Amino acid sequence: QLQLVESGGGMVQAGGSLTLSCVAKGRSFSEYAVGWFRQTPGKERENVAALSYSGGITWYPDSVKGRFTISRDNAKNTVYLQMNRLKPEDTAVYYCNANYTRDYWGQGTQVTVSS
Repeated sequence: QLQLVESGGGMVQAGGSLTLSCVAKGRSFSEYAVGWFRQTPGKERENVAALSYSGGITWYPDSVKGRFTISRDNAKNTVYLQMNRLKPEDTAVYYCNANYTRDYWGQGTQVTVSS
C-alpha cells in the first residue's frame, strides 16, 4: 500500500514562492505517474501539474504554466511542486497524487496567498 504525505504549504504574499513536497511511503513509486491537484470549497479538484513515471513528460494547465514546476526524485521517493509568482487565486488545499493501477492521494496541504 502506498501512502503519500505532503508538506511545505503555508501562507505567502502574492508574487512569492513555495515548494511543496510529497513523500511516498510503503513502496517505491518509480513506476507511478504523479501529479498535484488543488481544491477550494465548493469546487472540483483541479489538476495543476502532472509528471510521467519516467519524468520525461509534464503537463500544466494554462492557469499555472510558466509558474509551477513539478519534479521527482525517485531515489528519495519524493515529488515536488515549485510554485513561483503566486497569486491569490492559487489559494487552495493542494493534494499529491500517484497512479499506477489506481489513484493514491495524500491528505493535502493548505496554501494561502494573500494580496
